[in-house]
Amino acid sequence: MPTQPALDVPLPLDAAGDPTPVLSAEPRDPHTLVARLAASVADPVLRVLVAATLVGRLGRGVFLAVTAVYLTLVVGLHPAQVAAVLTVSGAAGVAASAPAGYLADRFRARRLMFAFMALEGVALCGYVAVQSFAAALVVAALVGMFDSAGNTVRMAVIARAFEGPARVHARAVLRTVTNLSIAVGSLVGGVALALDSDLAFRLVIGASGAVFALSSLVVLRLPARVDAHVDERMRPAPARASLVERPRSPWRDPRYLTLSVLSAVFGMQFGLAEVGVPLWIVHHTQAPTAVVAALLILNTIVVVLFQVPLSRGTDDLRHAGRVMIVAGGLMAVACAAYELASGHRPWVAVAILVAAALAHAFAEVLSQAAAWGLSFELADPRAPGAYQGVFSMGYNLGAMAAPVLLTAAIGLRMGGWALLAAVFVASALGTTTIAFRAAHDGAAATSR
Repeated sequence: MPTQPALDVPLPLDAAGDPTPVLSAEPRDPHTLVARLAASVADPVLRVLVAATLVGRLGRGVFLAVTAVYLTLVVGLHPAQVAAVLTVSGAAGVAASAPAGYLADRFRARRLMFAFMALEGVALCGYVAVQSFAAALVVAALVGMFDSAGNTVRMAVIARAFEGPARVHARAVLRTVTNLSIAVGSLVGGVALALDSDLAFRLVIGASGAVFALSSLVVLRLPARVDAHVDERMRPAPARASLVERPRSPWRDPRYLTLSVLSAVFGMQFGLAEVGVPLWIVHHTQAPTAVVAALLILNTIVVVLFQVPLSRGTDDLRHAGRVMIVAGGLMAVACAAYELASGHRPWVAVAILVAAALAHAFAEVLSQAAAWGLSFELADPRAPGAYQGVFSMGYNLGAMAAPVLLTAAIGLRMGGWALLAAVFVASALGTTTIAFRAAHDGAAATSR
């Protein structure tokens, strides 16, 4: 499938009178850091999305830092109940992904995104009033549902607002901003943890929800070009159905469904970093527990520094496939290194874990870049919301299953790590095969 080059000139005004510039994936002559940063968000749509993400994810970061402790110490839930609450939240996110994408193809994406973000902020505030397990389940389900729906609509907005390399670039910029905001929010959440009082926890959680809700106002500044076009929203009348080619449903697109499944499998590496590796370090290595936080910080640094530059070119199907192969190899190396850290002296274990975490972080960056490029390029452009909804649902399924599956695999020690390495490599090879075949089919169609 040929890719479209980035443009440095604005497109004509759309029907609503909004300018439609296409973001250049590689700004020219970036003499200074400030110039590079400014050029990377030159597009008005991306500026709005960055602003909303910066504020919203700051509030989300505060919440993530204190949730488990709050539910345990303040609400009084048992660890198993906390795990159930988080699982229910993930399940609600899975259920909401596809419907949200369907809605994004039929209604104004700006209003949908605003509504979902505002409702998520209100739901986050609802944790302040939680006093029982049942109430926590209800609030968690609402938070998971609105968070997933909002993210799916945002992906549809990106798919409509940008083309070719600019899509992946926009996604990479937003992920970088997300990591920065969550990191800062986590530090703020640490204040509540340090104060260790019920009032401090409730104030911080209420404030984080309010901040997230307020960030929804920013998305109302998005231009009309991010909304579904009239021909996307209107169903043809029965008498005209044969004359109008309907968008292909992602549920009837085997290639896209397979891509979504494989991406979900590889996406379990997030759960490995957040759950599996910390448990492995604590129970199976002599490394100090503090190294868990250090490795998470290292991951954030790698993402912030390298996500944007290493995402360039992944709108090209073949390049995305090659990038995915590298990511699979790096994950295999990381799994082997994590296992190798067991049984060594503390300083040796720390050195091995740092090397493993670096390989893991770069695998994460590369796999995300390849997944974004493929998820955009292989989707039917007439139904971006539906396709991104299915793709997001796959990731949410992987995230929900990851803690249980990874914990069971790591319990097998060396055999478990070997199994995980094989799974990651197999999913990367499958994704690469899809990318190369799609590129071949696209080239053959163009030559005819």
